Amino acid sequence: MLELIKDLWNFLKARKKFWLLPIIIVMVLLGALLVLAQGSAIAPFIYTLF
Repeated sequence: MLELIKDLWNFLKARKKFWLLPIIIVMVLLGALLVLAQGSAIAPFIYTLF
């Protein structure tokens, strides 16, 4: 997992694509929210957002 993050950072640095970083962070946070809320009582409310 750490190597993937290092490769992604090197790609962003080499190609000057730092504008992709906020998009990647938001996607990871939304994915984590969906995974963590899957078994909880708020899951139906989160799924209605999408």
